Amino acid sequence: MSRTAHITLLARYNDWMNNKLYEAAATLPAEELAADRGAFFGSLLATLNHIAVADTIWLKRIASHPRFAAALAPVAALPAPAALDQPLFDALGALRERRIWLDRLILDWSAGLDEADLDAVITYRRFNGEANHRQLGLLLLHFFNHQTHHRGQATTLLSQAGVDVGVTDLLALVPEAAM
Repeated sequence: MSRTAHITLLARYNDWMNNKLYEAAATLPAEELAADRGAFFGSLLATLNHIAVADTIWLKRIASHPRFAAALAPVAALPAPAALDQPLFDALGALRERRIWLDRLILDWSAGLDEADLDAVITYRRFNGEANHRQLGLLLLHFFNHQTHHRGQATTLLSQAGVDVGVTDLLALVPEAAM
């Protein structure tokens, strides 16, 4: 499997899992979504907000590279989140609309990447001002892994609320090999 095919698979998995997660979350009343459950970001809603915030931050950083500026211009136009725990939306419906929009952008953009794109060096600053220079391909592994990490927290919160998200394994999207 090529690196670009790997990234495309991760983008598809991201979209698939976010759809499942938001469908499951939509079965809960707003009070339960916002209730502090002792998770890292407190509530399920805050955890979902964090994932969208982090995705926005990373996509804006990547959009600063001339090679990706046009394709990621819509996210570059968004206001930069001021903190990783900043709530983008107080209601699941509005957050879900942003999530769907972000996932479409991620799917479309990643489908157009070539192997040379994955070697591009992205220069960015962390919140503490520290300058970083990293290869896009490796940053995208972090990007998708970060989402998976926090979706795991979200599925735990849903499970504790009695909601079963169902199968969450990437393996569900991996085709059987021809024998």
